[in-house]
Amino acid sequence: MSRTALTGILAAALVIVCAFFPWATIESRNLVFTGVKGAGSNYGEPGKLSIILSVLAIILFFLRNRWLAIANLFVSGFLVAWTFRNMMLYARCEMGQCPTTGWALYLSFIAALVAFTCVLFTKMPSPPRR
Repeated sequence: MSRTALTGILAAALVIVCAFFPWATIESRNLVFTGVKGAGSNYGEPGKLSIILSVLAIILFFLRNRWLAIANLFVSGFLVAWTFRNMMLYARCEMGQCPTTGWALYLSFIAALVAFTCVLFTKMPSPPRR
């Protein structure tokens, strides 16, 4: 296994860990939002999809097939888009209340970017010669 694949696996695992830490806090209403706990808001639980995508990316990093490497490109790209969407959703001000964003929100986006970059730089297996 290459170093870039190992780095991608660790970055995807970091996205999973960040889903359980606070992403945003609204102190006026005493609300703390994580990726898997969004009670008191209309945000839902977007960390669950981040976890699913990260687990799928980790599995695809372990498997050595050309088509699975291309599928991992799609999965990790979608993970980057999803974590960016979460960052924009949780960091915005709404109705005069601006939340205090947590470090895990930004760290999950950075880790998803690292995982995507590792997919780009992981050497794909060459197709068999005929």
